[in-house]
Amino acid sequence: MAGYLTSYVGLFAPHDADVPPVTSIEIPLIQRDYAQGRTDGRVPDIRARFLDVLHDALTSGTKVGLDFVYGDVEGGTLRPLDGQQRLTTLFLLHWYLGHRAEQINDRQPWMSFSYATRPSARLFCRRLAMAAPPPDVTDPAEWIVDQSWYLYVWKHDPTIQAMLVMINAIHERFRDCNALVAWERLVSADDPAISFQLLPIDEMGSGEELYIKMNSRGKPLTAFENFKARFEREISWASEQATAFDHRVDGPWSDILWRYRGNDNIVDDAFMRYLAFITDVCEWRLGRIPNADSSENRALRLFGAEGADATASLSFLFHAFDTWADADINEEFRRLFTFTHTAAAAEDQPLLLFGTDRNVNLFDACCRNYDTNSKARFNYGRTLLLLAILLNRANPADGFPRRLRVLRNLIEASESEFRPNRLPALVADVQRIIVDGSLDEIKGFNRAQAEDEQAKWAFLDRHPALATALFRLEDHYLLRGSLQAFELDAETFEHRAAAFETLMASSAHWRDLTGSLLAAGDYARHRNDRDLQFGSPSNGEPWRNLLTGTTRANLANTAKALGTVLDAVAAGTSVDVSLREIREAFVEARAQEENFDWRYHLVRYAAMREGPSGIYASVGGAMGYQICMLNKTQMNGRHRDPYLTALVREAHAFGVSEPVFIGGYPESYRWLTLPKSGTALRNATHGFILRPPPQEEFLDAFRRFCTDFGVDERLNLAIPQRLRGGRKVDTEDRVRAGARLLRSLLAAGL
Repeated sequence: MAGYLTSYVGLFAPHDADVPPVTSIEIPLIQRDYAQGRTDGRVPDIRARFLDVLHDALTSGTKVGLDFVYGDVEGGTLRPLDGQQRLTTLFLLHWYLGHRAEQINDRQPWMSFSYATRPSARLFCRRLAMAAPPPDVTDPAEWIVDQSWYLYVWKHDPTIQAMLVMINAIHERFRDCNALVAWERLVSADDPAISFQLLPIDEMGSGEELYIKMNSRGKPLTAFENFKARFEREISWASEQATAFDHRVDGPWSDILWRYRGNDNIVDDAFMRYLAFITDVCEWRLGRIPNADSSENRALRLFGAEGADATASLSFLFHAFDTWADADINEEFRRLFTFTHTAAAAEDQPLLLFGTDRNVNLFDACCRNYDTNSKARFNYGRTLLLLAILLNRANPADGFPRRLRVLRNLIEASESEFRPNRLPALVADVQRIIVDGSLDEIKGFNRAQAEDEQAKWAFLDRHPALATALFRLEDHYLLRGSLQAFELDAETFEHRAAAFETLMASSAHWRDLTGSLLAAGDYARHRNDRDLQFGSPSNGEPWRNLLTGTTRANLANTAKALGTVLDAVAAGTSVDVSLREIREAFVEARAQEENFDWRYHLVRYAAMREGPSGIYASVGGAMGYQICMLNKTQMNGRHRDPYLTALVREAHAFGVSEPVFIGGYPESYRWLTLPKSGTALRNATHGFILRPPPQEEFLDAFRRFCTDFGVDERLNLAIPQRLRGGRKVDTEDRVRAGARLLRSLLAAGL
């Protein structure tokens, strides 16, 4: 049996010898109930849109094609496996318009329409075909229910109730039209206004196989079932492409998406998600910010507005689908991307992607997860990478792997730039990078990262042999493409990159590293006017916050200290020994100078570098003797005074718990309270301050202690200091002095 273009009435007309006649239509048992008349969910809106399409076809002279109807014709009976919904609506439309136009005087062939799903639906269709409502009826459904042949039990049949809803919806849409003109266009033998392609099953495989592939029984009517007809009508201005769309959407494009179908074995949702991606990208490329309307409505406006913009957008849409037609899509993306860090990071190797989504097939991920209004499952970064792939497939470039790597680096550094209003600029940047191979005039991505990409590109032009080392460093999970904390020096770069990988492979060396870096220089970054970011002994994110996200100029001190440590590690025989030697040399030099500043204390005492966040809150943004070591990023959480923490450890005061504080400011008083007497001490800029015990029984012992230990009348125990660089700096180890004070207090019975 050959497929052919026909109309609903045309199904029943005589055909050539190779096309068997259709004398009746029967909706088979395997089909679902009639769904286009439902009243739940989005169905009313979809129904209204479909009737708009039919109304325009019958009243405005614009013909519409309703895609394919698949079915089996046996003994003159067509049993549709796909197209049931459209055929039922067309049956009801013929019944309504035929009687409105007073063109039905006796039984006609197209009335042989029934349902095998339920006896009640079958009987209703038979009775309805014979019913003749008056042309001026105001409520056709109510008129039907009032007829003597209408059975009360039919109110429980969902198909019958849906047909009644559809009949009234048809009446609402068509009651003001010229019924005779509409009828003549509907039943025209030579030029019907509404047509479809009938494809018999024997060309498509067995009925069961086709049903498994095409059926969506039990699901609400999808937007896709009606969107295609509206879309084809809207792009009718592009005549050849409109025809091509009609053939592709149910042919090659469905075959592409079939590989990525959902558990329901339909591709409708996948198509609409990918179309939403294409629509968004096209609007961004035109400099527009998508509004809050549905992606379907925006697509109809975008592609349906004849002009240069719509022409370019429609070309991109066709390319976005056609490019995958003959491709092994999974293999294409496996060749491009990986989530596994490999020893070889050459340009001919898959590019490492970061993130929790482990699906490297971005086309598949887009078809499953794309959502204009939520980027939780397919984010802006993945969107821009997929766009890059499509752009390069349209205009392949020899340097594409390097350009794609640059784009990945920019995406990773630009999380704060990913806002809807910035997408047009970001998409324009992708065009410049991928198509033009240019990093000039980058406006959407993080500017500091764009400048660094230019610096790295120039560096590799001069030293191409260092590409592998540089790419491996870019692929480090803490850096993710950002190398601003590394000096681009050809003599040191390779061994420093290797040393960094060794140091940061796990957190085993991080506590020692925080001290060694500080010994090499004041490497911290200011987070704000109060807080400074150092490395963390246990968490990776603080290291990323320290080493990335700003310009090379802002990271000059960090880069210098890091380079010193990496050189020492690279030259040494043991990481632990190299790190220890850096710290010991610094501590010894400061002790000889009697320069016991804050850096000395943090390097000397590991307890002062235990904060998981790596953040220290200071007074006025200057590290000194009044600082707080934060567990998290805010001081309203748990934090410690690093000096008090260290002196408790140094004193081996097992009866005294380490002080933990919640809330407050760096200027606030943080007291270490002794559990027995309630006597307390705190750290101050000039030394330590005591607070007497609240209970009278301990006061005499406290006074004797103050006299014997040299505590003055204001309960201050000063640490000797001298001016250095305009600031007073201790000339003895404050932590040791504090530990002696604590041990003596406990020994005095306090």
